[in-house]
Amino acid sequence: MSTDWVPGDVPPADEVTADFWDATREHRLTVQTCACGHRQHPPRALCTSCGATEALSQAASPGRGVVDAYTVVHRAPRPDLAVPYVVARVRLDEGVLLLSRLEGRHDPEAWSIGDAVGVAWADLPDGRALPFFLPTDPTEESR
Repeated sequence: MSTDWVPGDVPPADEVTADFWDATREHRLTVQTCACGHRQHPPRALCTSCGATEALSQAASPGRGVVDAYTVVHRAPRPDLAVPYVVARVRLDEGVLLLSRLEGRHDPEAWSIGDAVGVAWADLPDGRALPFFLPTDPTEESR
């Protein structure tokens, strides 16, 4: 699934984020996982729990979670971005937090903390995709 909004410039992949971005080309969400069991996002050069640098890999995520916090943006950071829109911190079922955009509701003020969401994708011109989230209950999409 894609969306009507067009993401702005997205930083290029580097040695730390390449595996994450490669998975997005196939619309697969991954989270960085350490051998100690800690999960984190965005990908980093070291585990924020144990400090390991060699034991990190990307693990598949189903992309389901809940809205943990959100804000409605009324003043666009660039002129080609339509407002209002919603930016949220999504807590994935695995416990990892992702900062992302929420779509799928006509009224951006209709979101609430705890709303269930699932990942969707906005395709980028270079073949990568940017994750965003939609309500998981189809009856909620018209709210």
